[in-house]
Amino acid sequence: MVSKDEVIARLSRLPGPDGATPLPRSGALSDVVVQGGKVYFSIGVDPSRAHDMEKLRERAEAAVRELPGVESVAVTLTAERSARPSQPQPGPRAQAGTARESVGDVKRIIAVASGKGGVGKSTTACNLALALARLGWRVGLLDADIYGPSIPRLMGVRGKPQVVPGSSRTLSPLEGHGLKLMSIGFLVDEDTAMIWRGPMVMGALQQMLRDVAWGELDVLVVDMPPGTGDAQLTMAQAVPLAGAVIVSTPQDLALLDARRGVAMFRKTQVPILGLIENMSTFICPHCGTRSDIFGHGGARHEAERIGAPFLGEVPLHIDIRETSDAGVPVVAANPDGPHAAAYMAIARAVKTGLEGGSTMRPPPRIVIE
Repeated sequence: MVSKDEVIARLSRLPGPDGATPLPRSGALSDVVVQGGKVYFSIGVDPSRAHDMEKLRERAEAAVRELPGVESVAVTLTAERSARPSQPQPGPRAQAGTARESVGDVKRIIAVASGKGGVGKSTTACNLALALARLGWRVGLLDADIYGPSIPRLMGVRGKPQVVPGSSRTLSPLEGHGLKLMSIGFLVDEDTAMIWRGPMVMGALQQMLRDVAWGELDVLVVDMPPGTGDAQLTMAQAVPLAGAVIVSTPQDLALLDARRGVAMFRKTQVPILGLIENMSTFICPHCGTRSDIFGHGGARHEAERIGAPFLGEVPLHIDIRETSDAGVPVVAANPDGPHAAAYMAIARAVKTGLEGGSTMRPPPRIVIE
């Protein structure tokens, strides 16, 4: 089995971005993560030199792959702009960056997000994507949760993405239930803990956006990780998001976190397509009795309070859980059933919202308070 020290020793043979200092001593090398035979690290470069530094990335990847015991190597470039001597260091209201170009032939990119985990965001993202496909759109689904990828299990898809013939690094997305899929879960073992720092996460997201042959899509649905951290800012900076869908449960604690998610997207000038109340009510599978375990109507009231659309309610029901665990989301498993109908209504509202505005907003300036 290869060790971290062996990897660093091998990388010491390569000059860093300045062309002279060994890479491990250049300050550009991230922490090196070794998990079994898999090696992960990133190289920080000035974004103006990112194209030129691609050769350094390839050389580093090739050098480590030659080590005995290495099964795979994942190397990403992370853009870190150096402050110019003539400019003052940014203050607390500094710009975080600007959005970049759109992704290939993808017309729209939307984020499905939540302020906290455990609210059923990934299940919602899968069923929303499937519902949009049923409405006639060409749909892709990107799992942006590097630490806890759920899409492979929810969609019942296994396998490794293959490199597109004639390309050195562009991957073909996997497919499931008529959707094009990409997730870090396709690239690492399911029980692997992703112990990555922020730059590595941001680099991986960039690669899953840019280095995947998505083809022509009407919409790419991005299942975001919970919270308002690096991944969310990377998405806001990397691509012109057409909008964000916020998922919450009805209780006050979840709504408080959802409120933070709304505020973050608004601060980065991403339109809020609307709020979804998941686990809105519990329907007993035996007697059909309704119980509002987490309360009811909280997300609708929150949407009204902040002036955002309310997209709909999804109940807490065993059928949704069982189909998700089986890798056949309820919209695919029972497309004419009542639960699929709830997602279809939400998808129609999202589609209407997207068609009513521009397909891809112009690059915004990102300002952090």
